[in-house]
Amino acid sequence: MTRLPPSSRQSASPDLKKVKRYIIGLITRELEGSLADESQRPQVEALLKAAYAKTGLRLPTALQKQLFEEILNDILGYGPIQPLLDDPEVSEVMVNGPRKVYVERKGKLQRTPIMFDDDEHVMRIIERIVLPLGRRVDADRPTVDARLPDGSRVNAVIPPVALDGPTITIRKFRQDRLTVRDLIQFGSLTEFMARFLDACVKARLNIVISGGTGSGKTTLLNVLSGFIPEDERIVTIEDAAELQLQQDHVVRLETKPPSVDGGGEVTIRDLVRNALRMRPDRIVVGETRGGEALDMLQAMNTGHDGSLTTVHANSPRDATARLETLVMMAGLELPLKVVRQQIASAVDLIVQQSRLKDGSRKVTAITEVAGMEGDMIVLSDIFRFEQTGISPEGRVLGELKPTGIRPLFYPRLEAAGLKLGPEVFGASAADILASRSSRHRRR
Repeated sequence: MTRLPPSSRQSASPDLKKVKRYIIGLITRELEGSLADESQRPQVEALLKAAYAKTGLRLPTALQKQLFEEILNDILGYGPIQPLLDDPEVSEVMVNGPRKVYVERKGKLQRTPIMFDDDEHVMRIIERIVLPLGRRVDADRPTVDARLPDGSRVNAVIPPVALDGPTITIRKFRQDRLTVRDLIQFGSLTEFMARFLDACVKARLNIVISGGTGSGKTTLLNVLSGFIPEDERIVTIEDAAELQLQQDHVVRLETKPPSVDGGGEVTIRDLVRNALRMRPDRIVVGETRGGEALDMLQAMNTGHDGSLTTVHANSPRDATARLETLVMMAGLELPLKVVRQQIASAVDLIVQQSRLKDGSRKVTAITEVAGMEGDMIVLSDIFRFEQTGISPEGRVLGELKPTGIRPLFYPRLEAAGLKLGPEVFGASAADILASRSSRHRRR
């Protein structure tokens, strides 16, 4: 019978790392190297008890329970970080090598006491994440993007690129899909802003959501996608599927990394081009980050109104500059003025999403792309967040309010049967009464 080395069995304080490694080795051999999942928990628990019995150890009940829990997390879950993934208050998990694990809670970063055994332990968890997806990570391909079964987005980087050991970044996927009511309750946008965006989506305006990393762009894209009518065919295109569209007629497309021999890659740009042949009423691109920007603009300009996408930028003006750069990445030597004309003609609205210093996320601007003036794209803010200060508790103080400007595309909303009252755009009660009185006198 295979047993733990005598030095480990006889020690009054056994090395739990060696014990854990030994038991995991026994269970893995019994499973013939295949990855176990939650459906195999009874089988794994039986193997665990049998493997523990083989060690001859008699650990205190609390220590034995801790050991069993860690082993089950390693075999069925994602090791030491499994409790963090199960914690609903944690929105992001960051593993900076085996000794440093951070989380994001309520927009703030915090270091946790959790640690991995060593670099090899982190590598086992990375492989557990990427192998079921048919992806690989090694010294030749030291970075990988993946997702967990629940949709959480994962990025892993290993040596020699990661100097302090393998790193994992997991952006958790919310199981409870946020609605527009939730965003209003959180203060991310106002009732009037929500009504305006609802009308813009239903009137088939082309909308770009702009923001920094972790600002909530995908969450807002999910919410806006929910405004799309049920009778439309929607094609979504993403690097890692995150969108949770509730409509029935949705076709979901996802990129494919190159195979071991370097072939077979399918990019966002390939999928955007292919989507145009799929008779979509709407094209929703999770994030525009390369030459697909040109194809996206072409689609918006050639009958695919109502398209939605996100882009990394710090302001609506930066978003137009970012789109210019991305179009240039398509490899066509287009004059800058032509590129700007394409953007001004294709994009109707830019929604700026920001993460503020206190960790809160807000829609800080809703901006109309009003056309061209000379060589410049004209932008006009319809709604804007005006910060007024910082509270003693560190909270950002300010107000989301309309600028008083009615967008030039408003006749398109009316033509679609979507009339918004003057109060949405900032008219005062006195202005509204005066307007009604004037209309009454004209009658």
